[in-house]
Amino acid sequence: MKNKTLKVYVNLSLFVALSLAISLIESMVPMPVPIPGARLGFSNIIILVAIYIYDYKKALAVSILKSFLLVLITGSVMSFFYSFVGAIFSTTAMYFSLKKVDDDFSLIGVSEIGAFFHNLGQIIVAIFFMQNIKMFYYFPVLVFIGIFTGFFVGLSSNFIIEHLKKLGVINE
Repeated sequence: MKNKTLKVYVNLSLFVALSLAISLIESMVPMPVPIPGARLGFSNIIILVAIYIYDYKKALAVSILKSFLLVLITGSVMSFFYSFVGAIFSTTAMYFSLKKVDDDFSLIGVSEIGAFFHNLGQIIVAIFFMQNIKMFYYFPVLVFIGIFTGFFVGLSSNFIIEHLKKLGVINE
């Protein structure tokens, strides 16, 4: 295996470990307002950095592995489906808004788009499992919370990426 390829795999493994650790810590922190299914989503900082540095497949792999490993650690199978579909939706939306749209979105905007699509994915899963279209009424509440958490995730990702550029980890 070439040195560069090994470095990529090591970095992606670290991204999975970091996003998993952040998710676990986050699950222990109570939300200021108890809203079922609402989370802060800080592990998406790592996913957004992975999208910025690497391609779609690698970032999606980090996102899916985090969801899969989280269910193995927590044992919450139902939350896996919400996390898995949300991860696919948000990673895809963030990738296309960051890489395929002409530099119109900041990392904060990309994160906001990711939060929106993550919540959309979760609502679709909830509608499917509960067999109740009225679950969609819960969507605006999740989007409202996602505005604030998406802003923080995008801002934090921006700081991390700028720091990695100063360190020479990211070359542009």
